[in-house]
Amino acid sequence: MSQISKENKPITSEKLMNEFHRYQKGSITRRHFLGVTGMGAAMAVLATAMPSLLPRKAQAFGDLGDRLVFSTWPNYHNQVNLDEFTKLTGVHIQLNAFGSNEEMLAKLQAGGTGWDVFVPTNYTISNYVQLDLIQAIDLSRVPNYDGSANDQKFAGPATVNGKVYCIPKNWGTTGFIVNTKKIKSGPKSWKAFFDVTMGAGSGHTILHDYQLTTIGAALCALGYSFNSIDLKELAAAEALLIKSKPHLFAITSDYQPGMRSGDAWMSICWNGDGTQLKKDLPEMDYVVATDGGEIWTDFYAIPKDAPHLDAAYAFINFMQDPYVQAREASVHGYAPTDSRAIALQPDSLSSDPILHPAAALMDGLEFGAAQTLTDPARAEVMARFKSA
Repeated sequence: MSQISKENKPITSEKLMNEFHRYQKGSITRRHFLGVTGMGAAMAVLATAMPSLLPRKAQAFGDLGDRLVFSTWPNYHNQVNLDEFTKLTGVHIQLNAFGSNEEMLAKLQAGGTGWDVFVPTNYTISNYVQLDLIQAIDLSRVPNYDGSANDQKFAGPATVNGKVYCIPKNWGTTGFIVNTKKIKSGPKSWKAFFDVTMGAGSGHTILHDYQLTTIGAALCALGYSFNSIDLKELAAAEALLIKSKPHLFAITSDYQPGMRSGDAWMSICWNGDGTQLKKDLPEMDYVVATDGGEIWTDFYAIPKDAPHLDAAYAFINFMQDPYVQAREASVHGYAPTDSRAIALQPDSLSSDPILHPAAALMDGLEFGAAQTLTDPARAEVMARFKSA
């Protein structure tokens, strides 16, 4: 199929996509792109690929109100996307950042959050459904979402009892980050990570304020499953954590400031943060540990009592646009689950070993298990560790 340019000459689909990629890379202007391809026809073809090109009046959002309360994780969004959504809709985003799924769960269980959209991790979804805290997604209101384009390895947990309760956002890994200027021979395993913490790196390590990853790291260092709820194994992990505590710089899930300042030399780290740190500070190395760790997917979910439901659906739909997803990932450094977005990423991201670790390392990673979210023994271990 061909499109018609402003000179009424046909433009082939191949030419159209070449111009699209030139525009995406910034080598031509928006005006040039529209002039070469023909605004009317090109808009129809690219409506789902490039929302920023659409005339404002073509965005039939309707009256969505003026506010959206969005609860998510630190350093996890491209501000350009959030600003563009506000410009398109008039909906201002109130963003709340949380450091753990337990914290999110506690807030929702307490009620009255006012949240419209939040970002839970795969292992929590069945708990949210069981507790009747989230609503099933009306997929007719998220036309930009294509289930067939999403890898079910990552998207599968969103479906509970045959209903879709969440929309995939990104997937990633949990490893650790090392400042190689400070630690010359960096650890490659969790066992070595804790050894360095209590040795050459004493006083300069950050552990997450998050039981899944911090207890999980200690369990892996001891040769146990990241998800273990075995009481003897948890006791051993607790002993390791308490032994390491005097050597820590901090316990926090917002660890980028400490790593950037140079006060912290190592931290448990999500791979997107690893990408962000490496981009600005080449001495930062992200490590997927040889003795295990976490692989995960995050999702967009709507609480049962979301006060701005129309805005919530409009926001999730906007964020599912393949171009918006790719633009999001280019900043936060986490891989999309959507093949349409992956196809729009430059080679520098699709081949990045931080985003896409070697298969041998991936084989040792575990998805978080639902039981860990509400297991009282793990909660008690974390509480005792923090208060020690």
